[in-house]
Amino acid sequence: MPAGGWAGGLACAIISAGARLDLKALAAAAKAKKSDLAPQAVAERSSGYVVGGISPLGQRRKLPTFLDRSAEALAEIIVNGGRRGLQLALAPADLVVVAEARWADITT
Repeated sequence: MPAGGWAGGLACAIISAGARLDLKALAAAAKAKKSDLAPQAVAERSSGYVVGGISPLGQRRKLPTFLDRSAEALAEIIVNGGRRGLQLALAPADLVVVAEARWADITT
C-alpha cells in the first residue's frame, strides 16, 4: 500500500488485512512530518501494478518499505504477487530481506 505526502515522496506500507494504517506512525517511521495515502493513479504509475494487486516486490520504482512489527510473530505472511488474485507466501523475515523493508509500528 503506497503512501505519500512527505516532501513529494512515496513509501510502501505493509500491514495486515484486518489492521488500520496509522498515518502518523508511518510518517514517524519515515522521518517525515506527515503522510497520506497516495491517489490511485499515483500508486499505480509508481508501482507498475493495479490497485488491488500492488505488491511490495518488483515495483517499477524502489520505494522505502515498512512492514508492521505485528508480522514478526507470524510464521508466514501473504502479500500480493503483482496482479489481482496472485498471492505470495513467505516468512516475514524473508519479506524484509527481499523488499529491503524496515520493521515499524505502523498500525492502530
